[in-house]
Amino acid sequence: MTSEKILLLDGNSLAYRAFFALPLLSNEHGIHTNAVYGFTLMLQKIMEEENPTHMLVAFDAGKTTFRHSTFGEYKGGRQKTPPELSEQFPYVRKLIDAYGIKRYELEMYEADDIIGTLCKQADEKGQQVIVVSGDKDLTQLATENTTVYITRKGITDIEKYTPEHVEEKYGLTPLQIIDMKGLMGDASDNIPGVPGVGEKTAIKLLKEHGSVENLYQALGSVSGAKLKEKLMANEEQAKMSKVLATIETNAPIEVNVDDLTYNGPNMDEVTSIWKELSFKTLLEKSEHVTEEQTTSEVTFEILDEVKKSILKDKMAIHLEMFNEQYHTSELLGIALYDGEQSYFISGSLAFESADFCEWLGDESRRKYLVDSKAAQAVSRKHNVSLLGADFDLLLAAYIVNPSISSYDVSTMAKEFGNYDVLTDENVYGKGAKKATPNLDKLAEHAIRKAQAVWKLKPTLEKKLEENEQYALYKDIELPLASILGTMESDGVKVDVDVLKEMGVDLNQKLRAIEKDIYTLAGQEFNINSPKQLGVILFEKIGLTPLKKTKTGYSTAADVLEKLESEHEIISHILTYRTLGKLQSTYIEGLTKEIHGKDQKIHTRYQQALTTTGRLSSINPNLQNIPIRLEEGRKIRKAFVPSHPDWVMFAADYSQIELRVLAHMCEDEKLVDAFNHDMDIHTKTAMDVFHVGKEEVTSDMRRAAKAVNFGIVYGISDYGLSQSLNITRKEAATFIDQYLNSFPGVKDYMDDIVREAKHNGYVTTILKRRRYLPEITSSNFNLRSFAERTAMNTPIQGSAADIIKKAMIDMAKRLKDENLQTKMLLQVHDELIFEAPKEEIAILEKIVPEVMEGAIKLIVPLKVEYAYGPSWYDTK
Repeated sequence: MTSEKILLLDGNSLAYRAFFALPLLSNEHGIHTNAVYGFTLMLQKIMEEENPTHMLVAFDAGKTTFRHSTFGEYKGGRQKTPPELSEQFPYVRKLIDAYGIKRYELEMYEADDIIGTLCKQADEKGQQVIVVSGDKDLTQLATENTTVYITRKGITDIEKYTPEHVEEKYGLTPLQIIDMKGLMGDASDNIPGVPGVGEKTAIKLLKEHGSVENLYQALGSVSGAKLKEKLMANEEQAKMSKVLATIETNAPIEVNVDDLTYNGPNMDEVTSIWKELSFKTLLEKSEHVTEEQTTSEVTFEILDEVKKSILKDKMAIHLEMFNEQYHTSELLGIALYDGEQSYFISGSLAFESADFCEWLGDESRRKYLVDSKAAQAVSRKHNVSLLGADFDLLLAAYIVNPSISSYDVSTMAKEFGNYDVLTDENVYGKGAKKATPNLDKLAEHAIRKAQAVWKLKPTLEKKLEENEQYALYKDIELPLASILGTMESDGVKVDVDVLKEMGVDLNQKLRAIEKDIYTLAGQEFNINSPKQLGVILFEKIGLTPLKKTKTGYSTAADVLEKLESEHEIISHILTYRTLGKLQSTYIEGLTKEIHGKDQKIHTRYQQALTTTGRLSSINPNLQNIPIRLEEGRKIRKAFVPSHPDWVMFAADYSQIELRVLAHMCEDEKLVDAFNHDMDIHTKTAMDVFHVGKEEVTSDMRRAAKAVNFGIVYGISDYGLSQSLNITRKEAATFIDQYLNSFPGVKDYMDDIVREAKHNGYVTTILKRRRYLPEITSSNFNLRSFAERTAMNTPIQGSAADIIKKAMIDMAKRLKDENLQTKMLLQVHDELIFEAPKEEIAILEKIVPEVMEGAIKLIVPLKVEYAYGPSWYDTK
């Protein structure tokens, strides 16, 4: 095989993919640009990753092809190309030319045929080929030399088809994909196939017979009278469909592989097109690259001891861990960079150095880090407090853009500065890290991360200032990282015996419910098998199936809940599933996460994950312990104080999101209800149903509660209808009545959507942004979702801002009061502490005071608290 790498792109398919993956963007002249922009991003990504020596983009020449002579309705029924896309194709072609890439189209042939013919040429020469398309038909071209990349979602998620992958996915060879299409057809190309034969059946037949032709020669051996009848009636159609699905690999093209040499782009022409189409982000990155891009070489010194002279004020420091679970992972080494010199030292040597530990704990020495929370947790494992964290790359990048694909350093470096940073995959290989690389490679990897932190700092801080987000970053997220690091390191004590007892109890309940289900079903079966359960419910018992899947009847929770009133077995099955999940996910799952050394759970808070700013937790997720069922609530009994004679103290905000809504919309009735400490759901029911307080029924209050929270989470008539088990029409009427009763809420919703369409984003009280590119989408579903997101994000995000501010204020107050109390957990709107009993009286005063005073709203914040011997007892 030669060292040449040929990249062949399906121009029409990728342009279509880009157009429908991105919102309908346009420049100041009204030219639509989303397809060109998405195509550019795909092109740049694949070129950077593959570094091809030869390239071609193939296009369809027109609507009529040689296949139409075989079947006149080929590709019939396809929707007309949107005019917003058609007008962009000239720019796509212009861009390809500017990149110096060969493009080609041929009358009567499709892009697939051009690509197929070139693949055959290259394959015969043993040349490596990569085909990129959004059309799975091209997977038939996969060979030992040719890999077919199919874009799956959006514009960057790619599935790579080799012969091995085709075999793994379908149990077929690439060429048998053609036979599969012949049998099952292809609705997108209007290839008829055999009516009633789907992918699963087609694959089964081909595994048995190998090809369409062999199948028809052995038709007598096919089992199933109906299937045999369908195949017999459509023999000619199946064989014709196979012909239609076959890519021509001998098209009369006038280019060959040797003509496709790629010598790089004409960046003047490329940037000229970017300017014309207002691709500002690409232009900024391009200018940044020419001025500041790092060289491919990195010089550094590997130290065998820490020299005090190298430890300065203002240094980038990166602690390289073997994996992301830093509470248990091995520390491989530490990289230091001062803007000029780079150093690397093993973790054990660093923490054995008194000079290093003193520098790390010196608050006056400013440190720039990739992830200050992780670094602090690792330092605390070595009995050192990391102080002076002055920059956190992860948090700065997250605030500037809370929806980039990943916050690993290589992605952030490309997103904000195009710096040359090795990915973890480059260093450790794919999947989980299995082996430590050699010292030089490890050191270079860590140092590149430290250098990226140093170099990205001014770019991101400037962007934070421009967005009016610097205070959010510096005063909220950065100090919160330190608090979370301490909480994680302290951990929360778990009584293993309590968990074991619960496990025994749950097992007994599961066995009892299992027996009840078998009795009601009249036989034993695998309750966890959707297929077996479907047969019992819909064939033996005779319930009405509401939904079917490819494998049979749907037994999903939403389906069973609608059938609950039809047979008592359903409620038993739902309870069985709930208890089973409690047993596996929480009893067994939590037990595995208990650290043997201190019998504590050390969860990891993800501070840069959600688009609303809320914290989440993993390893384990302590924010998802179910509390609706008593058995779920009891799991909290296992969470206990880590000292004798201490108690757990929990405080949570009451209806914080509704209070934030009242603050934002300034609706008189809502504001008045909260200011007079009324039950907000009763008040809503009174206003919507036009009744007095005494006339509000439990059903009225329940409906009012559903619509109140529906507003917070992005209301829709469908969602409310499901919640209240009413028709969509009734739900829509109820929403209208609500909005008429609270005109301030209606005005807020209209204003925030209008603001989102104008700015492209919405903000929280503390200026946290969420970008909503789909808000102007021509796709109704995408646009509707973005509009609902625009309504609820400022509310949910502001609630997140408030509790984060409360945590910072609370940590300071505990320190100022010189209390032993420790803040252990944050679970949504709740803070959980452990405290000596003698400090409870003080906590009862200061916790509500601090939390209710975190941020001033036009309505009061209200905090409720309780304490007891376990977390369970605080409710």
